[in-house]
Amino acid sequence: MYDINKIRNDFPMLNNKTMQGKPLVYLDNASTTFKPQCVIDEMNKYYLEMNANSHRGDYDLCYNMDMEVLLARKTIAKFINSEVNEVVFTSGDTEALNLVAYGYALEFLKKGDKILISIEEHASNVLPWYRVCELTGADIAFVELDNKRVTIDGVKKAFKENKNIKIVALAHVGNVLGYEIDAKEIAKVCHDNGAIFVLDGAQSVPHNLVDFKDLDVDFLTFSAHKMCGPTGIGCLIGKYDLLQKMATFHTGGGMNVTFKSNGEVIPLDAPSKFEAGTLNLSGIMGFKKAVEYLSELGLENIHKHDQELFDYALNKLKGHDHIIIYNEDARNGIISFNIKGVFAQDEATLLNSKGIAVRSGQHCAKMIDEVIGEPATVRMSTYLYTSKEDIDVFCENLINGGDILDAYFFN
Repeated sequence: MYDINKIRNDFPMLNNKTMQGKPLVYLDNASTTFKPQCVIDEMNKYYLEMNANSHRGDYDLCYNMDMEVLLARKTIAKFINSEVNEVVFTSGDTEALNLVAYGYALEFLKKGDKILISIEEHASNVLPWYRVCELTGADIAFVELDNKRVTIDGVKKAFKENKNIKIVALAHVGNVLGYEIDAKEIAKVCHDNGAIFVLDGAQSVPHNLVDFKDLDVDFLTFSAHKMCGPTGIGCLIGKYDLLQKMATFHTGGGMNVTFKSNGEVIPLDAPSKFEAGTLNLSGIMGFKKAVEYLSELGLENIHKHDQELFDYALNKLKGHDHIIIYNEDARNGIISFNIKGVFAQDEATLLNSKGIAVRSGQHCAKMIDEVIGEPATVRMSTYLYTSKEDIDVFCENLINGGDILDAYFFN
């Protein structure tokens, strides 16, 4: 049974009040998530009991830290169904995507090659590819959308119309409209056409069962902080043969077998060759604990909870013409909307005055206006601890509105 009250008790942040003394209604989970006490305790454990570097000493503390890093790698590999040596620790989804861009694309792309993305992508899955094109002479191509969605037919059409597509990079679930792509079928189309598929899992891995081997994608990226883990840590999951072919992104201590005065450098095998310097060790421990926490709750249950809240909110908001919803059929815990005649950031400020935290603007997807015809939206996003009472407060304030001046002159 999914006991929302028990789950909410795990999260200290939910006990806080807003600056106005109101109960906190947190609905910006697509941006970042709260941390359960067990994750906080695990990170503190590093500083209180295990404070040592990994792969840097011949003493018990260091050995114990080595084992913690290996255990975290194994835990994440099991969670995502990859091999242990396919788990590369990064600072998050952004660095993971940059690692593929600079370690793989920059190494293997040439003038005339193409990278296929969509105009719905987050900046993290756009700007690294732009830079690769500047450096290699490759070009960007955009998949044609069908009713605001990336579809398998759109991807097939892109391959027919564009020669030399070598990389396809798409979000598994969009961070603005919340639509999920058919990653497994797209991976097959990519491989049939000699391209690799990079799947941005920042919005899917925290909410859905994502099976790296079953999807057969080549690279998968995600961040811990969007899945109850700490900031500053994430993963690149990559097929091992591709990781071995890639160039290193950061170089320094801990990623090499040896280096010589003649400039020769022999890197370690993946994943170590991508993990130069001291790792975010407390973050890795917190990441492991977050994955264990989600696994115990069950991703199927978390996804079902998101869908139920989406439907619950949508049913409450339907029939109110002043509320414009852009993704009524998404059902992935994200609702993007505007209020007629109200600028998105003004609406978010007004909701903030009522104790409701939502996101407004372009959400780092700055081509999204070409999809929905609006320069900015308000985004509400749920997670495993979001309650129906949170949705009630949110919907009540959207339906009944308020004077925007209240938001700027509240006590």
